Amino acid sequence: MRLLVEVSDCGSFSRAAQKLNVPLSTLSRKITDLEEHVGTKFLVRTTRKIALTDAGRAYLNSCRDILERVDAAEQAAAGTFANPKGALAMTSPVMFGQRLVIPIVQDFLERYAQITLDLVLSDRNADLVEEGFDLAVRIGHLPDSSMSGVRLGATRRIICASPAVLARHGMPRRPEDLADLPCVAHDFQVSTTSWSFRGEGKKADLKVGVSPRLSVSTAEGALEAAIQGAGFVRLFCYQAAEALRHGQLRVVLAEFEREPSPVSFLHVSGRAVPAKVRSFLDFAAPVLRGQLTELAAITSQAESQ
Repeated sequence: MRLLVEVSDCGSFSRAAQKLNVPLSTLSRKITDLEEHVGTKFLVRTTRKIALTDAGRAYLNSCRDILERVDAAEQAAAGTFANPKGALAMTSPVMFGQRLVIPIVQDFLERYAQITLDLVLSDRNADLVEEGFDLAVRIGHLPDSSMSGVRLGATRRIICASPAVLARHGMPRRPEDLADLPCVAHDFQVSTTSWSFRGEGKKADLKVGVSPRLSVSTAEGALEAAIQGAGFVRLFCYQAAEALRHGQLRVVLAEFEREPSPVSFLHVSGRAVPAKVRSFLDFAAPVLRGQLTELAAITSQAESQ
């Protein structure tokens, strides 16, 4: 079962064999033995890739559940649910991780000497099961899934600009005004040409087309460009908080913002949460809740009147 899961996750027999450090012929024979034992094909093999059959897809899901129970039983017997230890793999959006998560990590590692932490910063939503993560920070509403969420708070998506830009172009009064103003876009946005707002009566969504004169590949780059006066930018408030605190940016069009986006920890549901995951949740969640509350206050203070 573990071999089948690894082949599926790697997408090829050769990569799985290298990762597992077993001969390719042995791996192939073991999978064939498993298929013969069950009496059906799990994988369709071609010269370039493999694909799961319908039976293979259903069986693979059952394998993951069974292996999770086996791992839980072994960890419980070894005491790892009582004593936090091992490698904790976590992913977070880039600037959230840089500004909020990393400052927590050192204190956490000092308290739990037997835990190591691998933190992957990416603005792409990783698949926890497929990519082997224990924990993730998610911004946005969580889909119904086999995952469990721990709510940390919420973050606003704001429009802001430097005092120099506001002095030069004036204060936008309605979202539609942005269509004729210089804007800065970045890749993390759903669309670099259309920004969403709350429409009249707090009901309908309003989409405004903008024509960015500058597009930057990262939110941090777009933030810096906006501070330097390149134009209006759309960011999460945690990304812009320091610039707002120091008066480098000001919030505009706050009354047209959509509802704040929830921020959560996400982890795989299970009958028992490993101590390394539980210890980080218990340690980091209260700190992050306080930080998100503070950031909300900073953003509110920076709103233009």
